[in-house]
Amino acid sequence: MEQDDLFRREAVSHNRSKWAGKALLIAGLPAWATAVISLSFIAVLVIFVTYGTYTRRISVGGEVTTLPRTVSIFATQQGFIAQRFVNVGEQVKKGQHLYQIDVSRATDSGTVSANTRQAIENQLAQVDSIISKLEQNKKTTSDNLRAQIEQYKLSHDQSKKMVENSRNGVNFMRETMKNYNEYRNKGLINKDQLNNQVYLYYQQQNTFQSLYSQSIQEALQITNLSSDLVTRASDFDNQISQYQFQKNDLLRQLSEADASGSLIVNAPTNGRVESLSVTPGQMVNVGDSLTQLIPSDHAIYYLVLWLPNSSVPYVNSGDNINIRYDAFPFEKFGQFPGVIDNVAYVPVSNQEMSSYGSSPMRQNGEVVESYYKVLVAIDNTRFGYQGKELNLSSGMKAQATLFLEKRPIYQWMFAPFYDMKNSVSGPIREQNL
Repeated sequence: MEQDDLFRREAVSHNRSKWAGKALLIAGLPAWATAVISLSFIAVLVIFVTYGTYTRRISVGGEVTTLPRTVSIFATQQGFIAQRFVNVGEQVKKGQHLYQIDVSRATDSGTVSANTRQAIENQLAQVDSIISKLEQNKKTTSDNLRAQIEQYKLSHDQSKKMVENSRNGVNFMRETMKNYNEYRNKGLINKDQLNNQVYLYYQQQNTFQSLYSQSIQEALQITNLSSDLVTRASDFDNQISQYQFQKNDLLRQLSEADASGSLIVNAPTNGRVESLSVTPGQMVNVGDSLTQLIPSDHAIYYLVLWLPNSSVPYVNSGDNINIRYDAFPFEKFGQFPGVIDNVAYVPVSNQEMSSYGSSPMRQNGEVVESYYKVLVAIDNTRFGYQGKELNLSSGMKAQATLFLEKRPIYQWMFAPFYDMKNSVSGPIREQNL
């Protein structure tokens, strides 16, 4: 025993281990009560396992889309957004301006596209001036030729009248000469008078021949002038056409110069602006998304889901599902109802899956297994939150819970035994024989 200890160790140990109060022993349940409770628990468990059911469910991913699908517009050249002409939700027409992209290049002499445009515009002005002068010359020449033709026609008309009068005179002189010849045979006139009358007849005939030749020359001159009018007009038209071709080539070069300076992005079809991906001043590269259009005034929103092989037999049109949108967390907004509208019974192709951002494809573009496309009709496309209206948009990611086969609980419990049975069974054809 050490000197520092005041009490014996046995006394200290006894003090520490003794009870502070009296012990009270509670009597246990009777054996019959324990048996009843146990049997009741077993009976409830058996009833629950026998008559209870459980529906297997699966969660699949998808995204919101529209029918008709949205039209995505991408940048075709690198540059920056100089101007935006529309806003989200606006109705646009085909050919309407959406964006202006500045793709110009600058050198020490200034902007290349601006200098090129100025030079081409000067050439266009010169070509337009030449074409205008050619058209004026054509008009002047044509007017002069037409005036000459009109003068010749008037003179030709007069000549024809004179020829007709001269022909009548010749005929009259011929009859008179015949009469004088009869008079000469009867001795009424002498030979000199007859010769004088014959001379007058041939003189009148020469006059007729001269007038007739003049009339023919005038007709030939009218024909030549008419031909010359057509030829000269054709020559002017050919020259004008050549300059028109040159003008069209300059206009094409001007369009290329404009394209190298600024690019206008137009709407490819009528529709509504669903989203705008870029803002003025933002740089864009080739292939960057600019905007999305819904080519319809009354587009129908659908949810596209990708169903794996093992779930296809249990999903049918008209089944109800629960939807959770990634943009609207279900912890605050809850789940939304949906109805399966269409189930594809042919596996979706890789090309179609690549057009959706939510498709279960690897980065290298491969698909692990076959998937089937499911379209789900959405009940609500607008939601209210704190006085603000929220709308669904095409491409919005979502998760959906699909309810598959419904079985009693005991069948789910004995599912491993079914698998074991299938694994140890032999060929089905031999069993049938």
